[in-house]
Parts: sequence; structure tokens; C-alpha cells
Amino acid sequence: MSAVLIYTILTAVGIAVAFAIVLYFASVKFKVIENPLIGEVEEVLPATNCGGCGYPGCRPFAEATTKADNLDDLYCTVGGNETMKEVASILGLEAVEKERVIAVLRCNGTEAMRPHTTEFDGASNCTVASNLYSGETGCSFGCVGLGECVDVCDFDALHMDPITGLPVVSEDNCTACNACVEACPKDLFELRSIGKGKKNLRIYVACMNEEKGGVAKKACEAACIGCSKCVKVCPADAITVENSLAYIDYELCTSCRKCVYECPTDAILDINFPPRKAENPNKKPAKKPVAKKVIDAPELDLTTMVKEAPAKEVSKDAPAFVKETLSTKKTTPKTEETKKVSEVKEEKVVEKKESAPVEDKSKAKSEKQKANEKGDDDLLTSKDK
Repeated sequence: MSAVLIYTILTAVGIAVAFAIVLYFASVKFKVIENPLIGEVEEVLPATNCGGCGYPGCRPFAEATTKADNLDDLYCTVGGNETMKEVASILGLEAVEKERVIAVLRCNGTEAMRPHTTEFDGASNCTVASNLYSGETGCSFGCVGLGECVDVCDFDALHMDPITGLPVVSEDNCTACNACVEACPKDLFELRSIGKGKKNLRIYVACMNEEKGGVAKKACEAACIGCSKCVKVCPADAITVENSLAYIDYELCTSCRKCVYECPTDAILDINFPPRKAENPNKKPAKKPVAKKVIDAPELDLTTMVKEAPAKEVSKDAPAFVKETLSTKKTTPKTEETKKVSEVKEEKVVEKKESAPVEDKSKAKSEKQKANEKGDDDLLTSKDK
């Protein structure tokens, strides 16, 4: 029995040695020489493995940088421009400086703007709740408010506001890792540029409701109603409206804030800007009143405007009280205006009489005598009349 056992052990050892020799020669034959720059680049990276760069971790990103001819399409969102400069110096390439981007929440439906209509009693998870029903409010496009985005953030850049019921993004801690963008079941988060400099200025439409204006306004007071007023006032053509929802392209936006003043529902937010002015600068100034020339109108003749009403005759068969009223109207004294009119009329009549030529009575008599002598009856009758 001992001899059989010894032969068995020796056979197994021989097979193992043979396989080891084969594997050794195979490893030498198919050996892959790794670029030593990959390790150097990986040491510079923040080692968060967040996936914000588009790769599953920092190691794959380091490998991609060593194989690329330039770094235009490669950017570490967590490390930023400083980290990319170190990577470029290791690889002997030139780093392209890019604007910083952070996550923004495209929903302004606070509890005051969007009252709750139902209550969810289930798992405290946004994905589970959104798969079961539209939400606790009338807007099915808004934030569920259960904080799944806060749970997936590894940089403490998100927290829930107990007053508004919405998540708040911390500008200092946000690394644009894209975790909240992928986790939100409503697709409310977006990575947007904060502009040049350190002011972190942002203008965006805080709404994702694609329903028509009346329905959206009924569900939320701060909803975008797709009125296109912001499109008309934008000088850079940075705003488009699709499916009754406006969108601002941050690459074309000049931060003039005209759309912010024009929005009737305050759906467009301007972050880190100075306080708004009381008056809307988009409104055109009122035109100054132009003084009109006054033309002297000719004086009106009151005698031609005021006419005395003809006296009405009272029939004999009329009742006694009718006769009394009409008689009192005839005897009523004239008012001051009618007196003035009558005085002016009398003055005009007197002036006409004075200006009229006075006929000579002797000439009139001589004409009558001549008419009698000639027997011209027609002329005599016309003069008498």
C-alpha cells in the first residue's frame, strides 16, 4: 500500500511541475508591458472612483489619459483644472482649462407652491415611490422629496430642506460626479456651468413639467407655462421652448437676466446674482406727452344757439290744473343766462337798425305820385306791401 501511495504522489507532483513550466513560458511569451505612467497618473487623481469622468474608476481614467493624444475630451470633475494640469505635466501634454460645473435641481415646487394632495406610506425611496404612483402632489414631473439623491452623494453636497421639502446643492462640496443625475428617477438634476470666475452665477429654468400652461399652473404655482415670453426677450437666442417647457443653453446664455424679469411665474432662477430691481427693465419707457397747439376758435354767437321755445296754446277743453301749470311757465322769471342772451340779442338788433340806411321820405312820396300818374298798379301794390 505504501508503494502505491508514493507513486500517486510522485505522479501528481510531476503533472503540477509540467503545468508550471508551461505557464511560465506562456507568461514570458505573452507578457504585457504596462505603461509606468499609468501608476504615476493614478497617484495624482483623487481616487474617489465616482465615475464623473465617464470611466468606472480612477485607474481606467489614468489608462485612457496615457493612450490619448490630447486631453481635450478627458476631464476629472473632482480634481478640476489643478489636477488636470498635474496629469498633463506627467504625460507631456497641454491641459485645456474648462469651466466648473455643478449639479442644479430643475424643480422649484416647494410645499407652498405645490400643495400635497396624497400621502405616501411605503419605502422611503424616490425610485420605489415614482414607480408606484405619480407623487404626493398634482405635478407628476416634480421632486418626490424622499432624498435618494442625498443618499448616493459621497461628498456631502446635498441635504434636504425641511421647509421647502426639496434637496439643496452645496456649491463648495459638489464635484459634479453625476451620481445624483443618475439616481433621480424624475431626471431633475443637471450639470451646468457656473460661468467664468468665482461668482458661481447660474440662470436656468427650474421646472420639468411638460403639460400645457393651464394644467401646469394648476398643479404648481412656479411651473413653466410655455408662454415663450423669455424667448422673445433673449438677445442671444439661448432659450428654446419644446413640449410647453423652456430650456436655457448655458453655453449661449450671456446672463443678461431679461428672461428672469419677463417670466410671469418666476420659473427661471438666477443664483448668486444681485437682488432684482423693483421695476422690470424690459418694459419700454412711457412716451412723454406732446404739447398740442391751441388754435383760437371764433367766438360763438349765443343768439344763434339759443332759441326761445314757441308758446303752446291751451285748448279750452283742457283741465284747470294744466292751464295753471302752463300759465306759471309763461310767467316764470328768466334765469341769468337767458337774460344775458336776450341782452346780447337786443344789442345786435340795435346795431343793425343804426347801421341800416335811412330812406328819404320825400323820395318815397315822389315815387308814389309817379306811379299814380303812369297807372302802374303793380309797382304801387309791391311798394305798399
